[in-house]
Amino acid sequence: MLRRGLEQAGAVFVAEGHLAVRRLVRSAYPIVSLLLAEGRADAFPDLVRAVASRGAVVYVASREVLRGTVGFDLHRGVVALGRRLPPAPVEVLAGVSGPLIVAEGLNDHENLGSLFRNAAALGAGGVLLDPTCADPLYRRSVRVSLGHVLAVAWARSRDWPGDLAVLGDAGWRVVALTPDPGAAPLRSLPTGGRVALLVGAEGPGLSAAALGAVGERARIPMSGGADSLNVATAAAVALYHLGCASDPSTG
Repeated sequence: MLRRGLEQAGAVFVAEGHLAVRRLVRSAYPIVSLLLAEGRADAFPDLVRAVASRGAVVYVASREVLRGTVGFDLHRGVVALGRRLPPAPVEVLAGVSGPLIVAEGLNDHENLGSLFRNAAALGAGGVLLDPTCADPLYRRSVRVSLGHVLAVAWARSRDWPGDLAVLGDAGWRVVALTPDPGAAPLRSLPTGGRVALLVGAEGPGLSAAALGAVGERARIPMSGGADSLNVATAAAVALYHLGCASDPSTG
């Protein structure tokens, strides 16, 4: 809790692991510093040069110092501090290419990180979070996403569920994913056009207000008595159905 408060107050975030730090280097986020365990600087000389070229300070310390500084045993031995950018309005997502993921009530940082990783892997154009979703730049979210949260366009709604109408006005077809047996099977969802997939938290699912603000609902048919999937998995299945991911082996 103390670390989270300091990160928010200082407008910074932590990127852990060399993959996440590499994506931080390629992103628009300013880099404050890089901290490496002894031996890791020799393992990733290109990363050290790239971070330094962005004007950030590079520190090398023993595992003991690293553990005491970070507050836990950092097995990857690579951690960077980035500076947050001002929150983006929902309008920045209106013109992106590829489907949108719209999330309501996701408060689990690992689910949120997985959602962003799947969004990047399967060609989503961006992610819109409702006001109650967890912080996607929290350390665990960044780590689980492998840094993809730093590359995928995202915004946080300030008017919920009113911003769903903003998407509709911008030409997006908003479809709610729900286990409701009355919803249309996902396979019947057309794959063309601009689609925004609305997903909710496990357990409570989508709110009545959010469901009431959209005109279409789709479900993923299941067997074996299961009634739902992990939210990141459900979004991945839907994105794959939409066929937005490109396959380099067929190009």
